[in-house]
Amino acid sequence: MSYVKPKFRHPNLPTNRRGYTVADYDGAISTLCAGCGHDSISAAIRNACFKSAIEPHRIAKVSGIGCSSKMPTYFLGKSHGFNSVHGRMPSVATGASLANRDLTYIGVSGDGDTASIGMGQFVHLVRRNLNMTYIVANNGCYGLTKGQDSATADIGSVAKGGAVNPFEGIDLASLALLQGASFVARSFSGDKGQLEPLIRAAMAHKGFAFIDVVSPCVTFNNHAGSTKSYSETREHLTPMPVEFVPMRDEITTNYDPGTTQAVTLHDGSVIHLQKAADGVKTDDRNAALMRMQQARDEGSILTGLMFLDPNQADLTQTLNLATTPLNELGKDELCPGSKVLKSINEGLR
Repeated sequence: MSYVKPKFRHPNLPTNRRGYTVADYDGAISTLCAGCGHDSISAAIRNACFKSAIEPHRIAKVSGIGCSSKMPTYFLGKSHGFNSVHGRMPSVATGASLANRDLTYIGVSGDGDTASIGMGQFVHLVRRNLNMTYIVANNGCYGLTKGQDSATADIGSVAKGGAVNPFEGIDLASLALLQGASFVARSFSGDKGQLEPLIRAAMAHKGFAFIDVVSPCVTFNNHAGSTKSYSETREHLTPMPVEFVPMRDEITTNYDPGTTQAVTLHDGSVIHLQKAADGVKTDDRNAALMRMQQARDEGSILTGLMFLDPNQADLTQTLNLATTPLNELGKDELCPGSKVLKSINEGLR
């Protein structure tokens, strides 16, 4: 069996405003299980980057270990990438971002890679508000080691072998909110219409953007009794409508809460916006936490944009770093001489 994609593409594939086709954002053929939700996330990332017209060589992909961390192989084959050790993607992403802030950073992780071995690094990444998009493919199990419950498995969820999980699961979206994340969202791998615009909005956000994606494991966690199976997730979804419009010439519209409005975009396409009912605020951290907890108590999965703070300082601003990326600083800037060093030391006495 061949895992090499054919290079031939239809000569009339549409291009984005930078002249790239969607094929320019492809990666290798996936070796994940057929029907895995992770492949849907990979496709959503590819499509989001194409639609947002981000040049592939201006994107850096980082990941850890797990089924989810194999995903960057399957999209953006012409982008930078680094597959780190288990749970240590946040420190690699931090170092890369501080060295070159001009790239768009996409971190892909899993519920084990983030909520177990990587928890310590994850919470520090959140509180520092690193400028990156962090996506967790959350299936509630360890797919590479025969489907044991992960730290995000819901209490009462039944494993494939019949064991019932006796522990409360970690809600990563709520944790990100509590730790001060400036963009928090949740989606479902089977909801392309919601997931793609959320990823586009996350990449456009300046600061730490976290997206928790429920992504059923078709091999070990897609049976009756699992709370993260396709059927269970679809039956309990409570979606919050979302769409993303990139900033160019202003497009304005006005319509009432709870109604739908058609809007023509710059490329001539039309989107249908549905406005949430009055009282839903995405800039209120406490209200977002309450909505998520209420949905959890009701046994539903609230998806969509939970919280957004566009004015929170990111890590480079907090540390007051030079505007020039560290990898572009020359000898004179990096070694200013003994007089400058002496003045710095004097200022620390």
